[in-house]
Amino acid sequence: MNVTASVNYHIESDQPQAFLFDVDGIAGNIIEPELVATEIQVENMRDAANTPRFSKDGIAFIKHRSAISQFAQNDSWHAAYNHEIETLLQREIGAQEVIVFDHTLRVDSPEATRQPARNVHNDYSPSGAAQRLIDLIGAEREASFQRGRYAFVNVWRPVERTITSSPLGFIHPASIKHEDWMTIDLIYPDRTGQILGVSPNPEHKWFYQSEMKPDEVVIFNIYDNHGRPQLAHSALDIKQHSKTALPRKSLETRTLVRYA
Repeated sequence: MNVTASVNYHIESDQPQAFLFDVDGIAGNIIEPELVATEIQVENMRDAANTPRFSKDGIAFIKHRSAISQFAQNDSWHAAYNHEIETLLQREIGAQEVIVFDHTLRVDSPEATRQPARNVHNDYSPSGAAQRLIDLIGAEREASFQRGRYAFVNVWRPVERTITSSPLGFIHPASIKHEDWMTIDLIYPDRTGQILGVSPNPEHKWFYQSEMKPDEVVIFNIYDNHGRPQLAHSALDIKQHSKTALPRKSLETRTLVRYA
């Protein structure tokens, strides 16, 4: 069954586009590039006959119960959860080595430091992925990763409660054209990164899984040096959702994986 939602696409421009983070030294203070709100139709993959597969589509929705129940702002849970993620990705996608390097806890509230990302994007451009690889493991190890197969893979899950508003939605990779992508700079006080933004295209086929619970995760590919599809994604503002629904709380874990 399809639902109607709104997302914010990026706009093609001759001028460089960028997100500026922590502007004027204020944590969470962001200046965004130009975006355009667009109404889309989204397929609900819950109980769908044909669900996406990671090997083919770069994404999979799976069951995964964590031993961690409280994901606090401190890092006391990181070591145990990192081990869970390493085991999960070894089992589910055949990763030989897993390096967990970031956890982002998002709450859909004006008071939250990190809110759901509502721009249609992918976390790394090819050059952004290459630089992030060096940042994480150094130039010496980077050469050995480049000779083999490596990828950046995200693991996303609900926190504390079922997702009843602003779920995470994806564009099926086969429906995106090369010219739909554009590079967007991420300018932090101490470094600069680069992501891929997506421009509007009515041919995009959007999908999500409704009412995901804390014992469910979505594993999705961000960059693969052997060309596995990457997933453009965004929070969805679904028209059918109640305005009184509890705000979404979610955890996104970023990993670098190396395959055999």
